[in-house]
Amino acid sequence: MASSILPPEGETLATGWEPDLAPADSLIRQAVLVHASWAVDAARRAGKPWYESDTWAGGILGERGALTNWVVPKQPVDPAGIVAEVARELPGDAPYLFVSAWPTGDLRGSGLALAGHPPLMLRLPQTTTTPPVTDLEVRQVTDAAGLADAERVLVDGYPLPELQPFRAGAVYVPSFLDGSDVWVGYDGDVPLATATAHSAAGLTVVENVAVMPAARGRGAGAAVTWAATTAYPDQPAVLIASDDGQPVYERLGYLRVVRWTVWVRP
Repeated sequence: MASSILPPEGETLATGWEPDLAPADSLIRQAVLVHASWAVDAARRAGKPWYESDTWAGGILGERGALTNWVVPKQPVDPAGIVAEVARELPGDAPYLFVSAWPTGDLRGSGLALAGHPPLMLRLPQTTTTPPVTDLEVRQVTDAAGLADAERVLVDGYPLPELQPFRAGAVYVPSFLDGSDVWVGYDGDVPLATATAHSAAGLTVVENVAVMPAARGRGAGAAVTWAATTAYPDQPAVLIASDDGQPVYERLGYLRVVRWTVWVRP
Protein backbone atom coordinates (compact mmCIF):
# COMPACT_ATOMS: atom_id res chain seq x y z
CA MET A 1 0.00 0.00 0.00
CA ALA A 2 2.74 2.45 0.92
CA SER A 3 4.43 2.00 -2.45
CA SER A 4 1.35 3.40 -4.22
CA ILE A 5 2.16 6.92 -3.03
CA LEU A 6 5.81 6.79 -4.04
CA PRO A 7 6.79 8.84 -7.09
CA PRO A 8 8.30 7.21 -10.17
CA GLU A 9 11.97 6.40 -9.78
CA GLY A 10 14.16 9.32 -10.79
CA GLU A 11 11.41 11.96 -10.54
CA THR A 12 12.64 15.30 -9.17
CA LEU A 13 10.83 16.19 -5.96
CA ALA A 14 10.59 19.87 -5.11
CA THR A 15 11.59 20.86 -1.58
CA GLY A 16 10.21 24.37 -1.89
CA TRP A 17 13.64 26.04 -1.88
CA GLU A 18 15.03 25.43 -5.35
CA PRO A 19 16.36 28.70 -6.87
CA ASP A 20 14.19 28.39 -9.99
CA LEU A 21 10.98 27.62 -8.11
CA ALA A 22 8.26 30.27 -8.35
CA PRO A 23 8.18 32.59 -5.32
CA ALA A 24 4.47 31.86 -4.88
CA ASP A 25 5.14 28.16 -4.27
CA SER A 26 4.37 28.97 -0.62
CA LEU A 27 3.78 32.01 1.55
CA ILE A 28 6.83 31.13 3.62
CA ARG A 29 8.97 31.05 0.48
CA GLN A 30 7.61 34.46 -0.45
CA ALA A 31 8.35 35.74 3.05
CA VAL A 32 11.95 34.52 2.84
CA LEU A 33 12.44 36.12 -0.58
CA VAL A 34 10.91 39.48 0.33
CA HIS A 35 13.22 39.66 3.36
CA ALA A 36 16.17 38.74 1.14
CA SER A 37 15.21 41.59 -1.17
CA TRP A 38 14.93 43.95 1.80
CA ALA A 39 18.43 42.88 2.87
CA VAL A 40 20.07 44.00 -0.38
CA ASP A 41 17.85 46.58 -2.04
CA ALA A 42 18.78 49.72 -0.12
CA ALA A 43 22.51 48.93 -0.09
CA ARG A 44 22.51 48.16 -3.81
CA ARG A 45 20.72 51.41 -4.65
CA ALA A 46 23.08 53.41 -2.42
CA GLY A 47 26.23 51.90 -3.95
CA LYS A 48 27.08 50.19 -0.67
CA PRO A 49 28.40 46.61 -0.29
CA TRP A 50 25.86 43.89 -1.03
CA TYR A 51 25.87 40.27 -2.13
CA GLU A 52 23.23 37.81 -3.31
CA SER A 53 23.45 34.17 -4.31
CA ASP A 54 21.09 31.21 -4.47
CA THR A 55 21.71 30.55 -0.76
CA TRP A 56 21.75 33.98 0.92
CA ALA A 57 21.46 37.74 0.50
CA GLY A 58 22.98 40.55 2.51
CA GLY A 59 23.80 44.24 2.42
CA ILE A 60 25.84 46.70 4.46
CA LEU A 61 24.33 50.18 4.66
CA GLY A 62 26.38 51.48 7.56
CA GLU A 63 29.29 50.80 9.88
CA ARG A 64 27.20 51.18 13.05
CA GLY A 65 23.97 49.53 14.08
CA ALA A 66 23.04 45.97 13.18
CA LEU A 67 19.52 47.01 12.20
CA THR A 68 20.94 48.81 9.17
CA ASN A 69 22.58 45.63 7.84
CA TRP A 70 20.83 42.35 7.15
CA VAL A 71 21.87 38.84 6.11
CA VAL A 72 19.05 36.46 5.12
CA PRO A 73 19.49 32.77 4.22
CA LYS A 74 17.37 31.83 1.19
CA GLN A 75 17.72 28.06 1.61
CA PRO A 76 17.95 25.71 4.62
CA VAL A 77 21.71 25.25 4.34
CA ASP A 78 24.47 25.28 6.96
CA PRO A 79 24.16 28.71 8.65
CA ALA A 80 27.76 28.65 9.86
CA GLY A 81 28.83 28.26 6.25
CA ILE A 82 26.80 31.35 5.33
CA VAL A 83 28.43 33.33 8.15
CA ALA A 84 31.84 32.34 6.77
CA GLU A 85 30.80 33.45 3.29
CA VAL A 86 29.54 36.77 4.66
CA ALA A 87 33.00 37.40 6.13
CA ARG A 88 34.51 36.84 2.68
CA GLU A 89 31.97 38.77 0.62
CA LEU A 90 31.04 41.73 2.86
CA PRO A 91 33.10 44.09 5.08
CA GLY A 92 34.25 41.95 8.00
CA ASP A 93 33.90 44.50 10.78
CA ALA A 94 30.33 45.67 10.12
CA PRO A 95 27.55 44.54 12.48
CA TYR A 96 24.52 42.81 10.98
CA LEU A 97 21.33 40.92 11.73
CA PHE A 98 21.28 37.27 10.66
CA VAL A 99 17.60 36.53 10.06
CA SER A 100 16.77 32.87 9.42
CA ALA A 101 13.46 31.21 8.64
CA TRP A 102 14.96 27.96 9.94
CA PRO A 103 16.45 26.87 13.29
CA THR A 104 20.17 27.47 13.13
CA GLY A 105 21.82 25.70 16.01
CA ASP A 106 24.36 27.58 18.10
CA LEU A 107 26.22 30.25 16.10
CA ARG A 108 28.16 31.74 19.01
CA GLY A 109 31.23 29.95 17.74
CA SER A 110 30.87 31.95 14.52
CA GLY A 111 30.96 35.22 16.43
CA LEU A 112 27.21 35.85 16.59
CA ALA A 113 24.95 36.50 19.59
CA LEU A 114 21.38 35.24 19.82
CA ALA A 115 18.78 38.01 19.66
CA GLY A 116 15.75 35.73 19.88
CA HIS A 117 13.04 33.81 18.06
CA PRO A 118 10.46 36.42 17.05
CA PRO A 119 7.31 35.41 15.20
CA LEU A 120 6.79 36.03 11.52
CA MET A 121 3.31 37.53 11.28
CA LEU A 122 1.11 37.54 8.16
CA ARG A 123 -1.92 39.53 7.08
CA LEU A 124 -3.90 38.43 4.02
CA PRO A 125 -5.39 41.15 1.82
CA GLN A 126 -8.88 39.65 2.20
CA THR A 127 -8.79 40.34 5.94
CA THR A 128 -11.48 42.78 7.07
CA THR A 129 -10.07 45.25 9.58
CA THR A 130 -11.22 48.62 10.80
CA PRO A 131 -8.44 51.12 10.04
CA PRO A 132 -6.83 52.46 13.22
CA VAL A 133 -7.47 55.99 14.41
CA THR A 134 -4.82 58.45 15.56
CA ASP A 135 -4.64 62.19 16.18
CA LEU A 136 -1.43 62.34 14.13
CA GLU A 137 -1.33 63.19 10.45
CA VAL A 138 0.21 60.27 8.57
CA ARG A 139 2.08 61.39 5.44
CA GLN A 140 4.00 59.37 2.87
CA VAL A 141 7.60 60.52 2.53
CA THR A 142 8.47 62.07 -0.82
CA ASP A 143 11.68 64.02 -0.21
CA ALA A 144 14.93 64.16 1.72
CA ALA A 145 13.44 66.23 4.56
CA GLY A 146 10.70 63.69 5.18
CA LEU A 147 13.22 60.86 4.99
CA ALA A 148 15.34 62.58 7.65
CA ASP A 149 12.23 62.90 9.84
CA ALA A 150 11.56 59.17 9.47
CA GLU A 151 15.15 58.32 10.28
CA ARG A 152 15.16 60.53 13.38
CA VAL A 153 12.06 58.75 14.72
CA LEU A 154 13.63 55.36 13.98
CA VAL A 155 16.91 56.21 15.73
CA ASP A 156 15.41 58.02 18.74
CA GLY A 157 12.05 56.26 19.01
CA TYR A 158 12.95 52.60 18.42
CA PRO A 159 15.56 53.44 19.82
CA LEU A 160 18.92 52.66 18.20
CA PRO A 161 21.52 53.80 20.76
CA GLU A 162 24.44 52.86 18.53
CA LEU A 163 23.25 55.50 16.02
CA GLN A 164 22.79 58.25 18.59
CA PRO A 165 23.25 61.16 18.55
CA PHE A 166 21.16 61.25 15.40
CA ARG A 167 22.82 62.10 12.11
CA ALA A 168 20.80 61.83 8.90
CA GLY A 169 22.04 59.30 6.37
CA ALA A 170 23.07 56.44 8.65
CA VAL A 171 19.99 54.38 7.69
CA TYR A 172 18.23 56.23 4.89
CA VAL A 173 19.72 57.89 1.82
CA PRO A 174 17.63 59.48 -0.98
CA SER A 175 17.85 56.37 -3.19
CA PHE A 176 16.05 54.41 -0.45
CA LEU A 177 12.74 55.81 -1.71
CA ASP A 178 13.34 54.22 -5.12
CA GLY A 179 12.83 50.78 -3.60
CA SER A 180 10.74 51.27 -0.46
CA ASP A 181 7.85 53.42 0.77
CA VAL A 182 8.09 55.32 4.04
CA TRP A 183 5.43 56.97 6.20
CA VAL A 184 5.74 59.45 9.06
CA GLY A 185 3.10 60.44 11.60
CA TYR A 186 3.23 64.12 12.52
CA ASP A 187 1.85 66.21 15.35
CA GLY A 188 1.92 69.53 13.53
CA ASP A 189 5.43 69.56 12.11
CA VAL A 190 6.88 67.24 14.75
CA PRO A 191 7.61 63.70 13.49
CA LEU A 192 6.53 61.10 16.05
CA ALA A 193 6.01 57.75 14.28
CA THR A 194 7.27 55.93 11.21
CA ALA A 195 7.01 52.67 9.24
CA THR A 196 8.34 51.36 5.94
CA ALA A 197 7.00 49.00 3.26
CA HIS A 198 9.06 47.04 0.74
CA SER A 199 7.52 44.88 -1.99
CA ALA A 200 9.10 41.82 -3.62
CA ALA A 201 8.14 38.24 -4.50
CA GLY A 202 4.45 39.18 -4.37
CA LEU A 203 4.55 40.17 -0.70
CA THR A 204 4.86 43.38 1.26
CA VAL A 205 7.30 43.40 4.18
CA VAL A 206 6.67 46.01 6.88
CA GLU A 207 9.82 47.18 8.63
CA ASN A 208 11.33 49.97 10.73
CA VAL A 209 8.22 50.66 12.80
CA ALA A 210 9.06 53.14 15.55
CA VAL A 211 7.18 55.58 17.77
CA MET A 212 8.52 58.43 19.88
CA PRO A 213 7.54 58.38 23.58
CA ALA A 214 5.33 61.44 23.13
CA ALA A 215 3.08 59.53 20.70
CA ARG A 216 2.67 56.27 22.58
CA GLY A 217 -0.91 55.48 23.49
CA ARG A 218 -2.22 57.64 20.65
CA GLY A 219 -2.62 54.95 18.01
CA ALA A 220 0.46 56.21 16.19
CA GLY A 221 2.22 52.86 15.76
CA ALA A 222 -0.92 51.19 14.47
CA ALA A 223 -1.61 54.04 12.03
CA VAL A 224 1.81 54.05 10.37
CA THR A 225 1.89 50.24 10.33
CA TRP A 226 -1.51 50.26 8.64
CA ALA A 227 -0.23 52.67 5.98
CA ALA A 228 2.71 50.38 5.25
CA THR A 229 0.59 47.22 5.38
CA THR A 230 -1.88 48.52 2.81
CA ALA A 231 0.68 50.17 0.52
CA TYR A 232 0.14 47.30 -1.92
CA PRO A 233 -3.48 46.44 -1.12
CA ASP A 234 -3.70 43.30 -3.26
CA GLN A 235 -0.67 41.66 -1.62
CA PRO A 236 -0.31 39.79 1.67
CA ALA A 237 1.88 41.63 4.17
CA VAL A 238 4.43 40.15 6.56
CA LEU A 239 6.56 41.43 9.39
CA ILE A 240 8.84 40.15 12.12
CA ALA A 241 7.21 41.20 15.36
CA SER A 242 8.67 42.45 18.60
CA ASP A 243 7.02 41.48 21.87
CA ASP A 244 5.57 44.98 22.28
CA GLY A 245 4.32 45.12 18.71
CA GLN A 246 2.47 41.80 18.52
CA PRO A 247 -0.82 42.96 20.11
CA VAL A 248 -0.88 46.00 17.83
CA TYR A 249 -0.34 43.86 14.74
CA GLU A 250 -2.96 41.34 15.81
CA ARG A 251 -5.53 44.14 16.01
CA LEU A 252 -4.64 44.99 12.41
CA GLY A 253 -5.43 41.43 11.31
CA TYR A 254 -1.96 39.88 11.45
CA LEU A 255 -1.58 36.25 12.52
CA ARG A 256 1.44 34.56 14.06
CA VAL A 257 2.69 32.01 11.55
CA VAL A 258 6.06 30.65 12.69
CA ARG A 259 9.00 31.72 14.83
CA TRP A 260 12.13 32.71 12.98
CA THR A 261 15.62 32.95 14.46
CA VAL A 262 17.57 36.19 14.69
CA TRP A 263 21.26 36.44 15.53
CA VAL A 264 23.38 39.57 15.73
CA ARG A 265 26.97 40.07 14.73
CA PRO A 266 27.97 42.77 17.24
